[in-house]
Amino acid sequence: MTKADIVNEIAKNTGIEKVTVQKTVEAFMETVKGSMVSGNNVYLRGFGSFIVKKRAKKTARNISKNTTIIIPAHNIPAFKPAKSFITKVKSKVKK
Repeated sequence: MTKADIVNEIAKNTGIEKVTVQKTVEAFMETVKGSMVSGNNVYLRGFGSFIVKKRAKKTARNISKNTTIIIPAHNIPAFKPAKSFITKVKSKVKK
């Protein structure tokens, strides 16, 4: 499902114009991104958490050049789904 699909689905279910829904979805995404860039997590009860994970410094190898490089500590964005969300997905997945 793409962002356009999400906008269409919300517009269809709520009766709100697509332009308004698109602005709202964009504003939500920008708010989440802005919060995470500043180092804050975003918690949506019943859905999940957008969290900032801290990766420690590590040593890696470049196999093609046979060299060792140091990867500095850094932060990455991650999503952790809520337990209720996980159970719903597990019970509905077609096998």
